[in-house]
Amino acid sequence: MRRVVVTGLGAVTPCGVSVDETWSNVVAGRSGIGTITGFDAENFASRIGGECTGFDAEKYIEKKRLREGARFVHLAIAAADEAVNAAGLADAPVDKDRVGTYIGVGMCGLELLEATANTLFTKGPRRITPYFIPSVIANMAPGQVSMRFGFRGPNFTTTSACSSGAHAIGEAYRAIARGEVDAAVAGGSEAAVTGLGVGGFAAMKALSTRNDAPELASRPFDRGRDGFVIAEGAGLMILESLDAAKQRGAKILGEVVGYGATSDAYHLTQPAPEGEGAARAMRQALADGKLNASDVDYVNAHATSTPTGDIQELAAMRSVFGSRVAEGLVVSSTKSMMGHLLGAAGGVEAVLTLLALRDGVAPPTINLDDPEESAKGFNLVPNKAQEHGFKVGMSNSFGFGGTNATLIVKRFDA
Repeated sequence: MRRVVVTGLGAVTPCGVSVDETWSNVVAGRSGIGTITGFDAENFASRIGGECTGFDAEKYIEKKRLREGARFVHLAIAAADEAVNAAGLADAPVDKDRVGTYIGVGMCGLELLEATANTLFTKGPRRITPYFIPSVIANMAPGQVSMRFGFRGPNFTTTSACSSGAHAIGEAYRAIARGEVDAAVAGGSEAAVTGLGVGGFAAMKALSTRNDAPELASRPFDRGRDGFVIAEGAGLMILESLDAAKQRGAKILGEVVGYGATSDAYHLTQPAPEGEGAARAMRQALADGKLNASDVDYVNAHATSTPTGDIQELAAMRSVFGSRVAEGLVVSSTKSMMGHLLGAAGGVEAVLTLLALRDGVAPPTINLDDPEESAKGFNLVPNKAQEHGFKVGMSNSFGFGGTNATLIVKRFDA
């Protein structure tokens, strides 16, 4: 099995329209959550979200071609541009038949589904644009990215709810490790801050209704949490085999060493008791990386700020890490600052986990004023970033349908 390294990062999030801007705001504990501006949410139970308000798709895509993709595609292209350029992969002497594109998407093109349904019901079927289907199908995120750069390896979407982006990175990692491809663009993209997205999750009572104080609404592990804050964005990595990266002289940012994927086989939306499925995913990732629980320094928790999910993840981590919880393990939830990016969450959070190792900084869990009793003993980095000498980081992503994915990254050691 080949070693798999990271050579480029790209991100568009509620905290910034680039990796550097996002990371700077996350480390500073600045919230990117606000009152929804993308549609009139006045009559919705939840009127807040993490929107990429500074994002301008025309900076990345010709105006006349914007209609060829929904917003989730635009976000993916922007993040891919940053990652590919950072890695120097676009013009590198690589065999593009052996460069794959793996981008996870949870729900696709909701804003165009809404608009096109309105066109159908008010103007009739003959007024539906021929670009509708190519714009909204989920695989157009990796499809458009692969066409943009001429990457002719495997090109597909992983759709596994809030684990989608993490599964995409994990599957790309495995393909490179097995020698099926030499490099890949991998991560997630999502744009579900729409009437259907917000209305649907609100109907499930899943969203925070702290509408008068948006920046305080996402509060993982805090007793006062009342649901997650829906958000949008994209986070992508360039993964390469170590040999391929060295051969072209690429700068190596870190290494992916472990991946675990499990199913709860339990409930539509609730995690298995005591986070049993999540714990198995973490243990699988450790075994894949030939690591012990004591080797992990930092966990970027899934921790969405829901009453049940956060407690179950704490139980899962306590089961996996045991005494390590009180002996140096650092855990935080970056969703506290940007909300829950759904299918893009795993991609963005893998990027942030790698940056935490690079800089030796644990991003904070903001709004953590009154921790859950079950959080006792955990260092959850309340409200202010902490400096640590991290070497190994874990990123958790769990989703409806009982899907669980865990990634482990390391600082690169030649």
